[in-house]
Amino acid sequence: MTTPRSAPIQHPHDATLSTGTDYETLAARFRPIFAEIARGAAERDRERILPHEAIAALKDAGFGAVRLPVRDGGAGASIPQLFQLLIELAAADSNLPQALRAHFAFVEDWLNVPPDADQRAWFDRFASGQIVGSAWSEVGEVAVGQVQTKVSQHDGRFVVNGAKYYSTGTIYADWIDVYAQREADGSDVIAAVSTHQPGVVREDDWDGFGQTTTGSGTTRFNDAVVEPRNVIDFARRFKYQTAFYQLFHVATLAGIAEAVQRDAAELVRTRKRVYSHGNAPHVSEDAQIQQVVGEIAAWAYAARAVALQAAEPAQRAYEARFGDDDAAEHAANVEAEIASAQSQLTASEFALRAATHLFDALGASATSTRLALDRHWRNARTVSSHNPLVYKARIVGDWAINGTEPPFVWQIGNGPGRGSK
Repeated sequence: MTTPRSAPIQHPHDATLSTGTDYETLAARFRPIFAEIARGAAERDRERILPHEAIAALKDAGFGAVRLPVRDGGAGASIPQLFQLLIELAAADSNLPQALRAHFAFVEDWLNVPPDADQRAWFDRFASGQIVGSAWSEVGEVAVGQVQTKVSQHDGRFVVNGAKYYSTGTIYADWIDVYAQREADGSDVIAAVSTHQPGVVREDDWDGFGQTTTGSGTTRFNDAVVEPRNVIDFARRFKYQTAFYQLFHVATLAGIAEAVQRDAAELVRTRKRVYSHGNAPHVSEDAQIQQVVGEIAAWAYAARAVALQAAEPAQRAYEARFGDDDAAEHAANVEAEIASAQSQLTASEFALRAATHLFDALGASATSTRLALDRHWRNARTVSSHNPLVYKARIVGDWAINGTEPPFVWQIGNGPGRGSK
């Protein structure tokens, strides 16, 4: 089955929506920051230095508000333009788009609600530079569908209690997007919890071999206070959220591929040592090495093209939210989900292939920990492992063959009869 293509959405709210701006003007604001971030990326990876300064620079420059309409203090960037920026940021340091993933999803959720005082308050926070982290996943003795983190009333206040892992970006955040349940009735909610209180404890204990500085460790909530207005029914969550979250992985992979291309070209250009059985007196003139770098460049180009193409349906889904046509909105959400799944499959392949092929252009000196070139493969492999690609391929295949719509929300936990493993 062909991926659906939703029609252009007609709606009366164009002035209030973020439908795009001049990309080069937008990117020019951030490229000097990206360049500075890139200069320290290898050292941060080697020494596990958390990029607090890099995050602060992005916050101060208004990076977290680019999706807000201009009238609300943002840049009016479209979703494809956001991901184009994220590809550039990932090429500088692929940990940073991942660290900001929850923030932009939380912003996106508020972009999808009707204007009211709560939206105004959050828009003001985003415009002032405040960012949001994530705390959704639980580990240990937790079954699929079970949520142990609870929101309850205590001494006249709402409080959150529980522990989360893979809580990406929380170390850098002012707020945390917490997936929890109301203790009173078991309903699923999002609790927006301020990090500026003693009831929130954040730990940098993420032990993955890649994406080591994303701040993806444990977050504990011990009677963490949450305002009643910041406890939101999960059912309200924006409908293309899964596709939006996965597009961050695609953009990160495309940025990694671009970083590989950059490093391969630079190191070959400046390399002095040659092999006696090579093809030229300088490596940059060796036809076989040129071929290696050319292949890397082609894979990077393809990953970027796939990422940007896959972001277009998400923009259509966003605009369809305001189109007063439920069927068109549903078709747009299906299109966004299928596009994100297909792009993950291909971008993962391109980035991993490029990160491995890099070493075919260089000698054994390229394995030096000083260069930290292995981070490209480690980071790509880690990003590609977040949501199993085999399931993505099955979902796409089932859609192509049978027209089976993709799942829009999924969970992870212990299966029946398998204990805690």
